[in-house]
Amino acid sequence: MIDFSKEKEGKKVSFNTPVTFGAPKTSPEIEANPKLTREVIEEEKAFRRGVLSVRDIIAPSSFKVDANFLRLGDKFLRTIFVISYPRYISVGWFAPIINLNFTFDVSMFFYPVKSSIVLKQLKNKVGTLEAQIISDSEKGAARDPLRETALRDIEYLRDSLTQGTEKFFQFALYITLYADTLDGLDRLSDQVEDIFGSRLVYSRRVYYQAEQGFNSTLPLGNDELYITFNMNSSPIASSFPFISSELTSDRGILYGINRHNNSLILFDRFSLQNANSVVFATSGAGKSYAIKLEILRSLMLGSDVIVIDPEYEYKHLAEAVGGTYVNISLSSENKINPFDLPRSVGGEAKPKDIIRSAVITLKGLVRLMLGNLSYDEDSLVDRALLETYAKKDITPDSDLSKIEPPTMADFGQVLEGMEGGTDLGLRLKKYTEGTFAGLLNNPTNVEMNNQLVCFSVRDLEDELRPIAIYTIINYIWNIVRSEMKKRILVIDEAWWMMQHEDSAKFIFALVKRCRKYYLGVTTITQDVNDFLTSPYGQAIVTNSSLQILLKQSPAAIDLVQKTFLLTEGEKFLLLECGVGEGIFFAGNKHVAMKVVASYTEDQLITSDPRQLLEIEEAKKEFAEKNKEQI
Repeated sequence: MIDFSKEKEGKKVSFNTPVTFGAPKTSPEIEANPKLTREVIEEEKAFRRGVLSVRDIIAPSSFKVDANFLRLGDKFLRTIFVISYPRYISVGWFAPIINLNFTFDVSMFFYPVKSSIVLKQLKNKVGTLEAQIISDSEKGAARDPLRETALRDIEYLRDSLTQGTEKFFQFALYITLYADTLDGLDRLSDQVEDIFGSRLVYSRRVYYQAEQGFNSTLPLGNDELYITFNMNSSPIASSFPFISSELTSDRGILYGINRHNNSLILFDRFSLQNANSVVFATSGAGKSYAIKLEILRSLMLGSDVIVIDPEYEYKHLAEAVGGTYVNISLSSENKINPFDLPRSVGGEAKPKDIIRSAVITLKGLVRLMLGNLSYDEDSLVDRALLETYAKKDITPDSDLSKIEPPTMADFGQVLEGMEGGTDLGLRLKKYTEGTFAGLLNNPTNVEMNNQLVCFSVRDLEDELRPIAIYTIINYIWNIVRSEMKKRILVIDEAWWMMQHEDSAKFIFALVKRCRKYYLGVTTITQDVNDFLTSPYGQAIVTNSSLQILLKQSPAAIDLVQKTFLLTEGEKFLLLECGVGEGIFFAGNKHVAMKVVASYTEDQLITSDPRQLLEIEEAKKEFAEKNKEQI
């Protein structure tokens, strides 16, 4: 029962009436008096008008429909729809609109089309185009590039649809803009249409369909405009609005700026399943600059960094931060003995296992030095290496903390004294007594007790570089296994190591095992083809959770695209980007990146010869002024 009260002639009159919501229940009294039924219905309507609903709360005060815009309360609205797209559309083309600092709604509708229907239509279209091209050729008319391009595109699409790598859709894209004034709405509409037009995407404003356009962008899933364009899945994916992947974390170092949304790319490589990274770029694309910036910022967070520098690029940085710079050459005082053993491996590893591992590593070095070995020679070298260690009383029962490792000369003597080893001993003499004797035939005198240690191999001949880098990495690996610390190993121009199977295999084994010793390996190369065509190069990429791709050469881009599963838009981004720009991969996420550095950082890490010359001149002027003052 509902109590309705009314004021009548200054008196309050009350009456009780049964009210039902839904189908009114009949009673003998109501059936006998139809007038009473009408009164009840009118009273129920009056009651319902007085009830406040959610719709009343969210509804605007007014709604006016004009020819090409809506007036919603005090806001002006207009819907823009896309009618045509160019032949090629890049990934992220929609980002400038998504990042506009205005209020707007975006609605996308995808209508799948059966591949069988599309393939039938494409087959007919191919027949028509081929007939037109043949007809023009028979008539001697000039070829039509548009028809030939259309034919190639259709054939590619037919192949993709048949193989199931692409799907076909009808795609509709609508944007509803909001503004406080009609002039502001017109300016915003012009801005959006200009952005579309700059990408050869043609759009129109609704006309006499303003309400339908607004309804189509409401979160109801109703497409009342139905203005579609035929597209396959790849370009549709590039239109997806959520293109700004975030790689910002609470800890880590700044790698660069996200080019899509200008957010910071803060990342800790040691938070991934492994701390390895690969860097691919052409010469002059800024790969060494980016890595030196990472090194500088990693040093501030307490990481130890070891660098193999083939071109003196890291010397200025090492001097600036007080690091150690070790020059490895035939005439250098710095020596590394390849027969060194790790003092402690920090686990259950026994001397027998350590010696066996060292022999396997040294066999790879011997193959680099002497070339390919036959099965007999390989067996002979294996036995000679074991006897060389035994000559210095290094056996499975020895205490490795008190040993004196042998040298290459000891190995040569053992070889010459073995039956069948004379020829190998003769080939080894150039490394023990000949031209190359100054490289590997001395006890180690290099110390790695600094936070930044750089090994330079610039002054070595090309023939010796792979041998020297192999020896340096083996020495570093022994140090890493002797004491567990948070370390980063940077191998610049790693393609040197990919040229030989033994060195490539050694790098791959290092990349796979380093995680257990809190080490992250960074491999940098500009010769992408040499690196990725090696099976070990592919495996190194697979075992690197962090990947940085900067500007690529047209000769290598197809291989890079296949290896990293890049879209066409990402492929063209790598071809056209500037210095220090590229794509940053971290696990399953990747973003377009621009490397940025402060002025002070830039002065420390620059590789530009002009800037380096200016810095050296400034140092000389400063030194001369100090002399004058003294």
